[in-house]
Amino acid sequence: MSSPPSSAPPDADAERPDARPVPRLTPVQREKQIVQGAISFFAEVGFSGQTRELSRRLGITQPLLYRYFPSKQALIDRVFEEMFLGRWDSRWVDLIRDQGLPLRDRLVEFYREYAAATYQPEWIRLYMYAGLANTGINKRYLGLVEREFLTTLCVELRRHCRLDPDATPVSHAEVEFAWSLHGGMFYYAVRHFIFDAWSEVDAMTNATLVIENFLKGLPQTYPKCMATGEGDGAAEEAAL
Repeated sequence: MSSPPSSAPPDADAERPDARPVPRLTPVQREKQIVQGAISFFAEVGFSGQTRELSRRLGITQPLLYRYFPSKQALIDRVFEEMFLGRWDSRWVDLIRDQGLPLRDRLVEFYREYAAATYQPEWIRLYMYAGLANTGINKRYLGLVEREFLTTLCVELRRHCRLDPDATPVSHAEVEFAWSLHGGMFYYAVRHFIFDAWSEVDAMTNATLVIENFLKGLPQTYPKCMATGEGDGAAEEAAL
């Protein structure tokens, strides 16, 4: 994570292209202003948006922006940290592993919290734009989801089906099966915030029905899934 440059003067607003007096910002305040401005800017125009235009919108010069972020990629990386890594809650893994609760309840609560953190216009738009621009954000975030959530979920799916959770490493086939649940949940948000196709069914009512249906068929399908991917070691690869 980048930190505000110690050399940045607290009265850097003097470099504004206009002469209107504005409150002076400290380096920490200025960095926060730039990051929040970049989030809104990239969510609106995509990652092809130019830092010159971002600077103009922020009311600062481009050289001042580059004092804080020496390249556009550095700014994109900071947006990734703020919007994607910063909203990922490590407690979610513990929640999925909590065998004191039925798996159905664990999944409902996970998606309640996950939706509150991510199913928002700026988050969804940034995620989609990042994929189109090949920024690397999506690959890094998908790796996080797979490593931290999906492989953990697969172990709990085995337990739910009364299968040995430690029989073999979690396979690619199992992870792909778990993606079918997670991807469906994500697409609900995409329909809303990208396609403007709003559902009459609220997100958590839909999520609960999808989870219950997913778990109902699990005992018949998951053993086949394990057999299909036996020995391919997705969990071991994710740990590297």
